[in-house]
Amino acid sequence: MKLIRFLYKNEDLYGLLDGDKILVLPSLFDWLPRNVEDLINTGINAILELERTINDVPVREKEKYLISINEVQLLAPILNPPKIICLGLNYRDHAAEQGARIPDEPIIFMKPRTSIVGPNQPIVKPKFVKKLDYEGELAVIIGRRGKYIPVSKARDYIFGYTVFNDVSARDIQFKDRQWTRGKSFDTFAPMGPYIVVRDQVRNPENLRIRTWVNGELRQDSSTSNMVFNVYEIIHHLSKVMTLEPCDIIATGTPAGVGVFMKPEPKFLEPGDIVEIEISEIGRLKNEVTAEI
Repeated sequence: MKLIRFLYKNEDLYGLLDGDKILVLPSLFDWLPRNVEDLINTGINAILELERTINDVPVREKEKYLISINEVQLLAPILNPPKIICLGLNYRDHAAEQGARIPDEPIIFMKPRTSIVGPNQPIVKPKFVKKLDYEGELAVIIGRRGKYIPVSKARDYIFGYTVFNDVSARDIQFKDRQWTRGKSFDTFAPMGPYIVVRDQVRNPENLRIRTWVNGELRQDSSTSNMVFNVYEIIHHLSKVMTLEPCDIIATGTPAGVGVFMKPEPKFLEPGDIVEIEISEIGRLKNEVTAEI
């Protein structure tokens, strides 16, 4: 199941993506919640049961509630998460490219929900930011409330996965010597294009992740290079904070970010197109624009 949120005739809706068509769920079933966040709060088991219910609906009936993806504006799959938790230095190749030590425990920071934008929406480069950078990442969407979650049970707390770009103002990040301000600007958390439900991802520890800028391949790695895998991340985070449905966890970026490119850095400028693709998950595309 690919859960997609979109704008259609000025209405914020969600549905299931099937090829180039979207099945509008709240229209097909009037008993469903009206927004994605409330749907996720019903739990992953309810979603799997929903899938079985959809399969029982006659094709002719479903056709009444299908619209073309070309008729809609895609939105970020989640707009109001309780938390956006991000990891730093969680890929061995990324640590190696900057000569950093592999951390013993996850290094975490937060982004505000106001930094979220969806597919094809602009990444706005602030006027005073000189060194704008990209970070292609796998994001986990939490589906159950939990604290002190053991690694062996972590999968049960995952609702699904999406693609995430941890956009960063490197000049501010390195000046501050901590990461929050340089990663928290509006539009610095593009995500999407949809959420792939947990059970459709065979192995989150072996997904290819790639990033292109203007068609140039910059990042090409695998989640197998993570220092802490998805389940270990959930375990460690839940020892610090209660995880809640709709929390977004951005699991870190691999090697190939602009700031560490050789022979010199390659930062983002207005007009640049950033595309991030993760196997089994999807492809996220955003253009950089100048702040007006």
